[in-house]
Amino acid sequence: MRPAVQPALGVGVDKMPEYAYHLLRAALERFQKSANELAQQQYLEAAGVADRTWALESIVLSSPEAVDATVTDADVDRAVAEIESRYSDRVTFLADLANNSLDENVLRSALRRELLFDAVMERVSVKTPKVNELDIRIFYQLHADRFIRPETRRVRHILITVNPDYPENEYHRVLERMRPMVAKLRRNPARFRDLARTHSECPTALEGGLLGDVPTGRLYPELDTALFAMAQGEISDIIESEMGMHILYCEKIHASVKTPLSRARERIRGIIEQRQRKACRQAWLDKLREERV
Repeated sequence: MRPAVQPALGVGVDKMPEYAYHLLRAALERFQKSANELAQQQYLEAAGVADRTWALESIVLSSPEAVDATVTDADVDRAVAEIESRYSDRVTFLADLANNSLDENVLRSALRRELLFDAVMERVSVKTPKVNELDIRIFYQLHADRFIRPETRRVRHILITVNPDYPENEYHRVLERMRPMVAKLRRNPARFRDLARTHSECPTALEGGLLGDVPTGRLYPELDTALFAMAQGEISDIIESEMGMHILYCEKIHASVKTPLSRARERIRGIIEQRQRKACRQAWLDKLREERV
């Protein structure tokens, strides 16, 4: 077991103690472990991530935009409380901090830096240009497939498995049992639920064989091909899959529907705004880095 925190690649001890929070965060996000629990290679990977986030945070907090940025003590209190709430008790919380070269004061300092970083990035995002109607219409046309709800079919099935160890489940006996079912159901599809409850070996028998409203590609290929060739209300032939023998009932067809622009507009605006905010932040960060070279 290594010490709780080592200086990471390219990071000197001058960046401690708040750097330990970055290392812990990277370890948890990447490996769901504390830094002191990582294997050597995992530790190096987490340290590499922590180096980058520490460097980025440091650059942002030394920028002109950060000069008058503020975070209240109440904001820090809430951030600390949120982390502490993940632990069963305060003693365990403090012990885990200690195991990762942190204490509550260092954690508060690291969280204040993190909140200041967020505040600065939010300030930079204000410069993002407004999304106009033309932007929205172009996006809607270029990404039309995003606004199409695919056709679905409400399907029920009866499943009987094939198992040569049981005489009634031998291949030919299963076919003999199921052929009369197909005939009965084609005369009266309304009996499907009752026959499914009585004969189906699938847990869906309790729901009358209901598999739900399914799009193409959801079922086994043999079932999918048959289902999407059926008319509404139709009963299938006996279909064989790796699960066994099936009878399908295409109970209802929900046609494909395209969401109109009027209903998609706000969703599109949100997508574009998010992209533009990200691009604006990235451009600002790139400029900061260039100025430091």
